[in-house]
Amino acid sequence: MNVMLQAPAAGMDSSMMWIMLILMFVIMYFFMIRPQNKKQKEIAEFRRTLQVNQQVITAGGIHGTVKEINDNDVILEIDRNVRVKVDKNSIFAAAADANTQAK
Repeated sequence: MNVMLQAPAAGMDSSMMWIMLILMFVIMYFFMIRPQNKKQKEIAEFRRTLQVNQQVITAGGIHGTVKEINDNDVILEIDRNVRVKVDKNSIFAAAADANTQAK
């Protein structure tokens, strides 16, 4: 019981605390933030270079072929004579890219 009531021993000074805080932020940046930003840039570049007749997958998991590209949306053919209009930002990856990433 006496141990709990005693004042804490000399701990880290404030400069050591700031160094640890900065080090934690740097580690978070290199392991979480930077890879996510890189992935977002790759997806944005992919969406910018979409082409007609390209096999793609939407964020909802719909596989289809690009039939028409407009400013903000894309017409996908998901089966013979079945076309859907999806937002360009919901296009996730090329079908071939997704298959190789899964393996």
